[in-house]
Amino acid sequence: MHPEILRELTSMRGREMRIRAEQATLARSAIRARRARRRGGAAEAEKFVVPAVPDYVDGSFRTGTVPDSRPERVPSQRHAA
Repeated sequence: MHPEILRELTSMRGREMRIRAEQATLARSAIRARRARRRGGAAEAEKFVVPAVPDYVDGSFRTGTVPDSRPERVPSQRHAA
């Protein structure tokens, strides 16, 4: 067989093996996480607190919301004719 073809086949095989190894690692970690949740790991997940994310680029938070949790309307600059 030509050396270039043999080299390309070898590299293809190596890529396929690496992809299979990554998939197997991902599957094992998913299985471990599922087992941990079944054994009571859900209590640890409930302890996680999501940090507050700013609403605007400058880091400020939205203020003045309506009771149904929708933001107040901004008055328009247009006037009815």
